[in-house]
Amino acid sequence: MRAVTIDSSPDPEGPGNLPVRRRARRSGRHRGAESFALPPDAPALVLAVPGPEGGPGAAVAAELGLLTETAHTGRPVWIGHLEGDRNPLTDVLAAAVADHAVAEGSPAAVVVPLLVGPHPAVDKTLQDSVGTAPGPVVVAQSLGPHPLIAQALHERLAEAGLARADRVRMVSMVSAAGGIVVATAGGEGAVRDAEMSSVLLASRLAVPVVTGSLDGVPTIRDAAAQLQRTGALRIAIAPAVIGPEVDAGLAGAAVAELGVQSAGLLGAHPALAQLIALRYVEALERALTG
Repeated sequence: MRAVTIDSSPDPEGPGNLPVRRRARRSGRHRGAESFALPPDAPALVLAVPGPEGGPGAAVAAELGLLTETAHTGRPVWIGHLEGDRNPLTDVLAAAVADHAVAEGSPAAVVVPLLVGPHPAVDKTLQDSVGTAPGPVVVAQSLGPHPLIAQALHERLAEAGLARADRVRMVSMVSAAGGIVVATAGGEGAVRDAEMSSVLLASRLAVPVVTGSLDGVPTIRDAAAQLQRTGALRIAIAPAVIGPEVDAGLAGAAVAELGVQSAGLLGAHPALAQLIALRYVEALERALTG
């Protein structure tokens, strides 16, 4: 598989209303090294969350929204849910559009889906919700594929004692697992999309890594069998899943069925907040220059 490096930083010499990436010194605890200078009339950043408010992903979404605001954009993040009657995405988009006076030709809001990769059912609900927005709205791509996903997977494995990492560079020294299954949600498309993360994770850990699906094919069992055929005896699962996009019991059931260890879900990993800001800027740049 050919890995593609994504460099989407907007041109600082381009139109004046484009956000500009800046690598600035931290101001207290509030701004990260990878932040964006957004103009005052920047469109709203709306995070689209699978599932209802009050569901298992609501706390994760709220934490990621706060991390994105404080560490990267300095602007409020609106959170809309794709299920349920409380703060549905349709209502949140209507409020965000009404609240934002933006430059002519600019979208009123940019919707960033809280997904690592493609997920047909969630994607359809998202498009249906965006289609009812009372103003111009653009949808960013999902958070992956990106090298930061592999970094987050590595760190979750290290937290679970399944890989050791250098404190500074997060380069693996020893892996407690002889093979890793990167577990996705969203069917075959999500598996294909996650292959980049699997390749990058394998290079970090120096062990074989394959990708399997929690809700499609190839299954997690298929992926584990592939690793066993290569001679891997100690297999671990690294869920490339944030949380709200998958039934909470699927990952646990796969772990129990195979009798293996597992890292935690990606959850509110800081790398995902960085990707939310990045996908917002990419989508806005495309809308303004495309």
